[in-house]
Amino acid sequence: MVVTMNDPEEKAALQHHLASESEMKDLGALKYFLGIEVARSEQGIFLSQQKYILDILTDTGMSASKPADMPMELNHQLGEYPDQVPTNKERYQRLVGKLIYLGHTIPDIAYAVSVVSQFMHAPSEAHVDAVNRIMRYLKSSLGIRLMFTRHGHLDVEGHTDADWAGFVTDRRSTSGYFTFVGGNLVSWRSKKQKVVSRSSAEAEYRGMAHRICELLWIRNLLGELGFKPKHATQLNCDNKAAIYIAHNPVQHDTTKHVEVDRHFIKEKLEAKIIKVSFVKSKDQLADVLTKAVICRVFHSSLSKLGIDDIYAPT
Repeated sequence: MVVTMNDPEEKAALQHHLASESEMKDLGALKYFLGIEVARSEQGIFLSQQKYILDILTDTGMSASKPADMPMELNHQLGEYPDQVPTNKERYQRLVGKLIYLGHTIPDIAYAVSVVSQFMHAPSEAHVDAVNRIMRYLKSSLGIRLMFTRHGHLDVEGHTDADWAGFVTDRRSTSGYFTFVGGNLVSWRSKKQKVVSRSSAEAEYRGMAHRICELLWIRNLLGELGFKPKHATQLNCDNKAAIYIAHNPVQHDTTKHVEVDRHFIKEKLEAKIIKVSFVKSKDQLADVLTKAVICRVFHSSLSKLGIDDIYAPT
């Protein structure tokens, strides 16, 4: 159990109550919990899963494998094909499950893990190769850690993006988002959309609606904790058509199939709870959650997300 609070007396009372109900021991400041390592410095708090990664590499016999600088190849064509060579399904599911858990502190593998997890029911050798690529990337990134530091505010900000018709098998789009609270990355997700979008604007718009739901939940949570946001939450998007639809109250034939999302987003914009802003594609951090990008863009995004590598050359 992890207990966090800023009232020493209340903390002592809670510990006394728990001790009266069951046997327990206070282990002091948090250092390791469920495979997640916690470190503190003058810069802030750092989370990593280095030991968990090393254990996976050892268990899979990939400790001596060649490192990779990216978790997934550019322009990959992973999908389900009639002539694919099947592989051990149980082993594949077990390994991908471990990678999913790694995603709690390593957002840079979120897209790659989202892709390989699509084939848990019928994995092939090509899918295993993609998983091994993720493992080789993890070997090269053992020093990566997620940093939380003080920025003097608790503003909520989001980045949302979508890759239209990115999956070659069913042509569904991939949505991705990042959420920052107080300048620190707190949540992220890469997920294939449930329906086929007929345009890039529709794909972006569907992703935007789901993203706003998450931002509203975080705003409400902060309010319950006594830190009610004072400003409208900014949501960054790199699709001008989607932003125009969000602000334009006129019904269009091209948007009637996302009418519910359109009214939902319009309501939050008019209430000044959410503010949707345009960002250039080169500044769109969520791009790495929707597709495989070039190495330079990938590593540039990581530094902006507050992810650093203690083994990286200075």
